[in-house]
Amino acid sequence: MEQNNSQALYKIVLEKIRQSCKSQLTFAEYMDLVLYHAQYGYYSSGAVGIGAEGDFFTAVSLGKDFGELLAIQLFQMWQNLDCPHNFSLVEMGAGKGDLAQDILNYLSKKYPEFLEALNYIIVEKSPSLRTRQQQKLADFNEVNLIWKSWDEISDNELIGCCFSNELVDAFPVHQIVINDRALQEVFVTEQEGQIREQYDDISTNRLQEYFDLVAIDFKKQDYPQDYRTEVNLMALDWLETIAQKLHQGYLLTIDYGYQAAKYYHPQRSQGTLKCYYQHRHHNNPYVNLGQQDITTHVDFTALEHQGKKLELETVGFTKQAIFLMALGLSDRLQELSSGKYNIQEIFQRRDALHQLIDPNGLGGFGVLIQGKNLTQEQHNLQGLKMF
Repeated sequence: MEQNNSQALYKIVLEKIRQSCKSQLTFAEYMDLVLYHAQYGYYSSGAVGIGAEGDFFTAVSLGKDFGELLAIQLFQMWQNLDCPHNFSLVEMGAGKGDLAQDILNYLSKKYPEFLEALNYIIVEKSPSLRTRQQQKLADFNEVNLIWKSWDEISDNELIGCCFSNELVDAFPVHQIVINDRALQEVFVTEQEGQIREQYDDISTNRLQEYFDLVAIDFKKQDYPQDYRTEVNLMALDWLETIAQKLHQGYLLTIDYGYQAAKYYHPQRSQGTLKCYYQHRHHNNPYVNLGQQDITTHVDFTALEHQGKKLELETVGFTKQAIFLMALGLSDRLQELSSGKYNIQEIFQRRDALHQLIDPNGLGGFGVLIQGKNLTQEQHNLQGLKMF
C-alpha cells in the first residue's frame, strides 16, 4: 500500500510539472505536494511516524514532562496579562494531540483557575491529524477546546499565546544555489518520466529580499561554487498571519535551527535539508514520496527581524535545555531520589529528562518568545531566566 501511494504521488508531481508554465516547479511547490497533498502527503495521509516505531522522536514523545513544564510557562503568561477571563492558547500543528493532552491534564491538576479562563484553539492543516486529535482529546469536556483555521479567527481577536513545537521546520522551502556570487533557484522538472532538478533564475524577488532582511550578502563573502541552501518564505507569511490575529500576548516557537550568520555560513555548503524515514536520515527528497519527512533548520534571525517589522518584539531567545531547567526540570531530576520510584522508573525517567536537555539533541533546540503590545514587566518570563 505504501508503495502504491508513493507511486500515485509521483505521478501527481509529474502531472503538476507538465501543467506548469515552464514545465518546472519550485522546490517549495514540490515539498508542499509531497508533505501536504490532501490524500497522499506525508502529513495529510496519516503516515507520520513519531516515537520508537516511527520516523523521528520529539520532546513530546519522551513523556509528559515537556508538556507539563511548558504549561508552567503558559500559566505565567496568563498571570502576566492580568489573568484575562478569555485567554486564547493557540497550538499550531498539534501532531497527534499528545502535547495538548499533557498541557491540559497538568493545568486541570495544578491550575484549574487558568483552565476555566482558557480557550484552547488548535490550528491544524491535516484532516487526518485533526481527527486523531479530536479522538485523543474527547474527554476534556470541561475545556473550551476548538479547532479553527486562521480564516475563522478575526484580526486582533486573540489575547494569549500562540505556540508551536517543531512546526516551522516542516514548512516548504525554496532551495537556492550560489555560483559566481549570483543567486539562482533549484527547480524540479521531468526528464524521460523521472523527477530531476535544474537551476534557473529565481522565481520571486522575495528571495533576495529575504537575504537583505537577515543581512546576508553573497557578494561580500567567498562562497564555494554550487553553494546550496534554503529559504523559508512561508515562515515569514506565517508570522504575518499571527501578528494580524494577535491583539496582545506571546508567540512561542520551539524548533531546531540557527541564527542567520551560522545558517548561511560559507562552510555550510549544502544547507540543512534532511529526510527522515524509519529513524534513518538522508539527503534525497525524491524517494519515498509521501512516506518520509522532509525538514530544514529554522533561521531564527529571520523570525526575529520579520517579527519586529510586524510589531512582534523579541521577548527572549534561549536554548531548550536552559528554558526547561529554568521551569523546573532540575527539580524533577532531584525528585527521582525521593524513594517514590522503582529502579526501572528512575532509569527511564532520568533518560527521558536528560534527552530533553541534551545540548547535542533536543536541548540544543532554539526557544524564541516574541510579544505584541506588552509592557516591559510582561517581558519577564520564568523560562527565560538564567540560573
